Amino acid sequence: MTADALPGPAEPYQPGTTRPGSPLKAASDAIPPSGLVLLAILSVQLGAGFAKDLFSQLPPSATVLLRIAMSALILGVVARPRLKGLTRADLGVGVAFGATLGLMNLSFYEALARLPMGIAVAIEFLGPLGVAVAASRRRLDLLWVVLAASGIALLAPWGQATGLSWAGIGFALVAGACWAAYILLSAAVGQRFPGTGGVSFAMIVAFLVIAPVGIGTGGTDLLRPELLLVGLGVGLLSSVIPYTIELEALRRMPKRVFGILMSLEPAAAALVGLVVLGEVLNAREWAAIGCVVIASVGATRSSR
Repeated sequence: MTADALPGPAEPYQPGTTRPGSPLKAASDAIPPSGLVLLAILSVQLGAGFAKDLFSQLPPSATVLLRIAMSALILGVVARPRLKGLTRADLGVGVAFGATLGLMNLSFYEALARLPMGIAVAIEFLGPLGVAVAASRRRLDLLWVVLAASGIALLAPWGQATGLSWAGIGFALVAGACWAAYILLSAAVGQRFPGTGGVSFAMIVAFLVIAPVGIGTGGTDLLRPELLLVGLGVGLLSSVIPYTIELEALRRMPKRVFGILMSLEPAAAALVGLVVLGEVLNAREWAAIGCVVIASVGATRSSR
């Protein structure tokens, strides 16, 4: 997911701190912040598309292990976590954040193996949408809840008529719940861990959490050079590149505008799924994705 690329409130930029990808700052300054967000969305979804294409050679759990391992390695070098001075409570929050991150990505990849990309991302987006609605508590938010629920109802395989998988929908819902927990935990991690070390620490924890499952299903195939190279590309596209771009965008635009633009992600996932994987959605599925996107934009605009 996608979601581990989102810095959220955990990683605010502060002048004088080192940001991942700072050598690219001159180039990024030439791109408007809205363009940076769209590039980040495209990067995340391309990473997911290439990861799903890898499922023919590796199970989803092994693929997510490969992605997280590469992301942890790169982020660990760029933003090494500093643990000195942290309390047990601080480390506990970091471990919970990392475990949530690992489970979120594992659930999302399992959903990707069973659903088209656009549909998996649309269902997963119920997590951050729920957080936005809870933060607002306005009567209008009931409209966004109903609209999002209508979208999911359109996607549900009633009578198996759509060919969609209940298991895939279930995994996507778990990923969405983990994304909501990720957003809530990110604020605590940002307060307890200096700089960008919280995300690096969480990525390492996520690797340790996923490793037993990923190694058990992937075995020695995880050491194949060509798969390691693809895993490196997926890690860069899904985590490192968008994380860097989003930090720069957040520095130059209001968080609410950032959230509204990120609401386009389900539609972007559907388009990438069409172009990269040949996943053709029907009119009802596009309508369902549209419901979730509109609900997410509305909830984001209403949230305080």
